Amino acid sequence: MPIHGNVNLFIDTDDLFTSAVLAEQQKFEPGGVALSLEKWKPAVSKYWLMVLAGLMWTVVGIMLCRLAYIWLKAVPWNRALPLGSLGLVFALAAYRYPFSKIALKNIDRLCLMADKCCIFAFQAWRSYLVVIFMMLLGITLRYSPFPRHFLAVIYATIGGALFLSSFHFYQRIWRVKIRKQSCISSDNN
Repeated sequence: MPIHGNVNLFIDTDDLFTSAVLAEQQKFEPGGVALSLEKWKPAVSKYWLMVLAGLMWTVVGIMLCRLAYIWLKAVPWNRALPLGSLGLVFALAAYRYPFSKIALKNIDRLCLMADKCCIFAFQAWRSYLVVIFMMLLGITLRYSPFPRHFLAVIYATIGGALFLSSFHFYQRIWRVKIRKQSCISSDNN
């Protein structure tokens, strides 16, 4: 069977019917009590998942930039200005290359989902592992003897790139919900 990405282009209706019947049989015990936890799954529209993902990227980006600002504010301006400028330049570069592409890939993944999905699907499961690793790395760096004003460059880079990339989520929601265009992007710049 031809496969495009992870989407099967041909559906065997006999297999689909058999699967539906088996799922219904497995859903109920002999006493009629539903075994499925499906009704307890916090399902929302995939567009709300985009809003949630965009908000998460925005809030985390602002939080990291705020920490960078606080750390740079504590040093003399002639040292803070070059470090802050370096963080800004690196943030723009990080936005343009890895972060923007990650955001667009995540948005396209969300667009391919069914209309109602689990609220925790706003990120792929592997992304949760990356988030945990980044949080542990951030905590380790914050409690390390590494000078905070140098850490500010790293925090401003990641925070700025996250903040700027979050606008891809809002742009796609605008395009789909307001302008009534396709969710799948034809050009991922």
